Amino acid sequence: MKDWKPTADLEALQLRANLYAHIRNFFAKRKVLEVETPVLSAAGNTDPNIESFQLQFQGPSAAGPGIRWLRTSPEYALKRLLASGVGDCYELGRVFRNGEAGKRHNPEFTMLEWYRCGFSLHQLMDECAELVKDALHLAGRPATIRDVSFRQLYQESFGFDPMTADEGELRAPLVVYGIDPAGLTRDDWLDLLMSHLIQPSIPGHRVMLVYDYPASQSALARIRPGDVPVAERFELFAGPLELANGFHELNDAGEQRERFGRDLGHRQRRASIQPPVDERLLAALPKLPDCSGVALGIDRLLMAMSGSDKISDVVAFPFARA
Repeated sequence: MKDWKPTADLEALQLRANLYAHIRNFFAKRKVLEVETPVLSAAGNTDPNIESFQLQFQGPSAAGPGIRWLRTSPEYALKRLLASGVGDCYELGRVFRNGEAGKRHNPEFTMLEWYRCGFSLHQLMDECAELVKDALHLAGRPATIRDVSFRQLYQESFGFDPMTADEGELRAPLVVYGIDPAGLTRDDWLDLLMSHLIQPSIPGHRVMLVYDYPASQSALARIRPGDVPVAERFELFAGPLELANGFHELNDAGEQRERFGRDLGHRQRRASIQPPVDERLLAALPKLPDCSGVALGIDRLLMAMSGSDKISDVVAFPFARA
């Protein structure tokens, strides 16, 4: 067997260690508390586009449900801490997503997630951009920052309003890819426009923050009413790499339960696994303070810092060698 060696070299391992030290110093200066939450949970992620690993606990039934789920992010547990009064907090740790393996994906990866009480979405965007820009500078890669709304970005890129364009308009720029339209929704076409055409065109030295997503892509974000309602959500890109996803956090348990129900409906139509809803999160949400939160992929950030296009260059042992 010849694949026992790591795929990341010593320089990449040192860069990761330096980044972790930088992150902890960044939040220590801002008095944001580092916390640790469970990797195994009694509830899974209902998002139709994310698959969780499930495991069977062999111990006594009094310990709780036997089926456990590896977390896809620490979000639900962190929100329970926020609801209990912990205040600003972050976690730097491993998360797991089933089926996500490839050039830029590993089924287990490192995520940084943090929450700021009283922060607007744009305040958190600024802080997230500052952390990423500092990290790139740490690796000798200066970057410029641009904020742009989802609506403006698509209007600039394609000449149509993504909030009102019909599906035919959304599909037209992608015709060269010969994508099978069967089962694809309007939001799927918007995502394909981003991944196939917008992201590859972002310059390597640019940190771009896209905000105010369609309300149909709200996930756990609040929806702001208007002529066209929008989700108070942002994503951050470093060059073509998507690094972070942030929300002005929803604290309406009834609305969140409805969204979980819609997710499970999508999963049922796709014949996907139906993970249990996190009832503890729903019980905590009414006490969640007004806050904004963001999850940032550390391995992707390291790829941007090192100029690599392969996740295997920045992890010691990728899935194939684990």
